[in-house]
Amino acid sequence: MIDIKELKERESEIRENIKNRYMDVDLDKILALSEKRYGLLQKTEDLRAKRNLTAEKMKKKLSPEERSIFIEEGKKIKEELAEVEAEFNAVDEEFQKEARRIPNYASPEAPVGKEDKDNLAIKFVGEPRKFSFKAKDHVELGESLDILDFESGAKVSGQKFYYIKNKGVILQMALERFAMDIVLKHGFTPFITPDVAKEEILSGIGFNPRGEESNIYTLEGTGTCLVGTAEITLGGYYSNMIIDKKSLPVKMTGLSHCFRREAGGAGQYSKGLYRVHQFSKLEMFIYCLPEESEKYHQEILSIEEEIFSKLGLPYRIVDTATGDLGAPAYRKFDIEAWMPGRGENGEYGEVTSTSNCTDYQARSLNIRYKDDDGKSKFVHMLNGTAVALSRAIVAIMENYQNEDGSISIPENLIPYTGFDKIEKI
Repeated sequence: MIDIKELKERESEIRENIKNRYMDVDLDKILALSEKRYGLLQKTEDLRAKRNLTAEKMKKKLSPEERSIFIEEGKKIKEELAEVEAEFNAVDEEFQKEARRIPNYASPEAPVGKEDKDNLAIKFVGEPRKFSFKAKDHVELGESLDILDFESGAKVSGQKFYYIKNKGVILQMALERFAMDIVLKHGFTPFITPDVAKEEILSGIGFNPRGEESNIYTLEGTGTCLVGTAEITLGGYYSNMIIDKKSLPVKMTGLSHCFRREAGGAGQYSKGLYRVHQFSKLEMFIYCLPEESEKYHQEILSIEEEIFSKLGLPYRIVDTATGDLGAPAYRKFDIEAWMPGRGENGEYGEVTSTSNCTDYQARSLNIRYKDDDGKSKFVHMLNGTAVALSRAIVAIMENYQNEDGSISIPENLIPYTGFDKIEKI
């Protein structure tokens, strides 16, 4: 969440930011709750001071009549204080809930726009391959090569679940290790993270664990959810802790399963592996000093580029528009790989994203460091996809397909797979 002390002094900026993000946040209600909360806090402090003063008077030598008066006065103060404290707690709870809906400040360099079509392409790498034959999509390729089985996935688990089979399994495992080796080279500590997290951790990271618009699977009666990304579990690792400044930056990479409801995720661009309920992903996460977060944001992006460049996949980088940032992000870049089987003639499809969330998540999760002046300050937190395995597989299958229906393996992946082609058995 943002610093609530800034609600008044940066009110116009906050209003403009909410408008530019096309978010439904009632700032007037939040400001009114803030005023009411402050008034009740003042009243609480006044009553506590009054109670303490009465207690001090009771210590003096008093007549029975005087003592009786002070006892009665103390009872009244106690009852009134209990009522005011109860009212304050109720108002504070509502205020905190509403204030958490205020999005992070957006970078002034982020393009202003409502949705992904307003994102700004800032870099193109590689040329989309020209085929001498009609390119197939990954669904047709995967089923003909017997490496993907969507029909059995739907029968056993429901729509948007799938089986990966045969050499497809080796391809996914090879991608995991290939990306992991690159990330480790850049100083990240590897983790395999839990698939479940507490609702308060999800909320602190900026995910909504409940409600119609939630993309999260909630485990009823447990106060926990299935994670949609290792950003949640890596971001919660240091919750309510003070990190030694000398340890910063802390670089972590987490391999996890990811579970997403993907409500409304239909249409031709969501078919097959592109938008599913379960997939595996290698995530990068950095805790750092505030003055260094933009530098590390560029570092994460460069690692993502390194991975997809070494896979030989054409891609573009897009600077994400304000309306598509999500509440926690200050700035976000996506890498979109060329997917020849997407649409009629091929389209770019998102394969990674990286976000600088500044101190927004750290403030909610209470993650700090002690500066040289001895004061506790909030760290900045950044995340980025090293590889979302399902979407990387889509890009590899479609770009490396051959006329006979086989798929060649990218050169840099062959040492990890042990074979250079997937052919019909």
